[in-house]
Amino acid sequence: MAFVVEPPPRPSLAVDGTSERFPLHRIYCVGRNYAAHAREMGGDPERQPPFFFMKPADAAVDAGPDAAATIPYPPATSELHHEVELAVALAKGGRDIAPTNALGHVYGYATALDLTRRDLQREAKAAGRPWAFAKGFDRSAPVSPLRPAREVPKGRIWCRVDGETRQDADLADMIWSVAEVIAFASRSMEFQPGDLLLTGTPAGVGPLVRGARVEAGVTGLVPLALTIA
Repeated sequence: MAFVVEPPPRPSLAVDGTSERFPLHRIYCVGRNYAAHAREMGGDPERQPPFFFMKPADAAVDAGPDAAATIPYPPATSELHHEVELAVALAKGGRDIAPTNALGHVYGYATALDLTRRDLQREAKAAGRPWAFAKGFDRSAPVSPLRPAREVPKGRIWCRVDGETRQDADLADMIWSVAEVIAFASRSMEFQPGDLLLTGTPAGVGPLVRGARVEAGVTGLVPLALTIA
């Protein structure tokens, strides 16, 4: 096939313990999936249907602890925030997936950050506008190497900035489980192999300044590390 311009390289993520890569198709993000975070953002933590926003696949950045990423402080903001999340990588696509079958579509899991230009998000919310520029900017999705697994990780999810613990919760605190999130989203969008889901962040989100060192992790998964340049 001939293209009129050279196509960009396919976005992908590292896989723990191997030189192989996981090809990325789309990045779906769940908003407010922890009750305490919903409260800190001024929302109601009642079990309402989950809502989603998206990041472009090429927003993903490899950010493993052995080769920590350096991410430029993004333009057009003075309020960059960290949000640690459990990332779920799908090996199988499908639509109208039943919760009982959802985990069979999973390839593996990773630690991720949903970097957010909070001031732009706040302005967009007030004006009833999309969050695209607040959430989907360049390098806004650092992800640790994927760890292949069928079972959903259990235990702690945390984030430290310059050695200070900012976020510290348990995956059991999620309002909607991984299987429920997959099933719900598949009613509206047909998943493809290579899709990545970020499953929401616990309370404690906060600002990052230039030079900040960020470390994050989920029990049983490869931790994440990066520096804001």
